[in-house]
Amino acid sequence: MAKNGYPADRINTQEAHSARVYDYILGGKTNYVVDQQAGDAMCQEWPAMPVHMRENRFFMHRAAQYLAREEGVRQFLDIGTGIPTEPNLHEVVQRTAPDSRVVYVDNDPIVLTHAQALLVSTPEGRTAYIDGDMRDPAAILAAPEVADTLDLTRPVGLMIIGIVHFLLDEDDAMGIVRRLLDPLPSGSFLAMTIGTADFAPEEVGRVASEYESRGMPMRLRTRAEAEAFFTGLDLVEPGVTQVHYWKPDADTDPNIDDRDIAMYGGVARKN
Repeated sequence: MAKNGYPADRINTQEAHSARVYDYILGGKTNYVVDQQAGDAMCQEWPAMPVHMRENRFFMHRAAQYLAREEGVRQFLDIGTGIPTEPNLHEVVQRTAPDSRVVYVDNDPIVLTHAQALLVSTPEGRTAYIDGDMRDPAAILAAPEVADTLDLTRPVGLMIIGIVHFLLDEDDAMGIVRRLLDPLPSGSFLAMTIGTADFAPEEVGRVASEYESRGMPMRLRTRAEAEAFFTGLDLVEPGVTQVHYWKPDADTDPNIDDRDIAMYGGVARKN
């Protein structure tokens, strides 16, 4: 057993992990040489990687703030948490509503260890962490941490940020998202970012090949495929856009080149 209580064979520092590569490219410290090598190779193929990843993160901040401030959402389920990088989801929403509750879900022991150490709620709110895989929505929703933290008779913000492109066609990404959303009540919201090669197909294609060569195959999607995740929901304006166009704020760089962003984002309400 490792010191953090996870089986040692679950903590693999010999192969790159998407969350740690993301952390490295964003300038974090929770990564290993193998993740740094992967990140450097990807940035060599597409130098815009840091810009792209930062804008994905900033979308999460704006979407969460919108849901807390404009829609009054006080409960959030964050699928594929990733390495904690301030500000985290609960910090964003608890600035607006200190009583907000957040359940974080990830299947990487290193992510979960850091989450438990760093994702500390306000006294009025609450955070919880689930060791779970997005491919098993039923297990996530049945986890005691969900029942103990969230009231599923009240609206929930389902956050699926920067993860669905790691679900392949055989995984049934659309079905997985629906199975996570269906048990949530009317008035809940889905916030997603979806990887795409629409704007820089050659460069992003090479990045996808780098991921695949390191055991992390990707399924990049067109705009129509991204929009399909929101079928039957009421999209919040401006709809499904590249992430930097979704409700930009004063901190959004107006000079971002569209070719440097390979992620669609959208927020929609469940009726």
